[in-house]
Amino acid sequence: MKQTRLYDVPLGRKVTVDKILSEGSIKRRLLDIGLTPGTVVYSTLKNPGGNLVAYMIRGALIAIRDDDAKNILIRGYCE
Repeated sequence: MKQTRLYDVPLGRKVTVDKILSEGSIKRRLLDIGLTPGTVVYSTLKNPGGNLVAYMIRGALIAIRDDDAKNILIRGYCE
């Protein structure tokens, strides 16, 4: 199965995180906010500049930059 990135998820879709490819402090921050494998993430808003998307992660609305979302692989879409 082809791996999809969080960056590619359209607004309004729920997905399950598979793997975080980032390293260093950004990976630690993503893990600290609860973005771990198996977590369901819902894409909700995109900023006017287009380089941030807000995701609902474990009940919190978190903005993630596109460059960081490209390093988060997802398993697939949820209903």
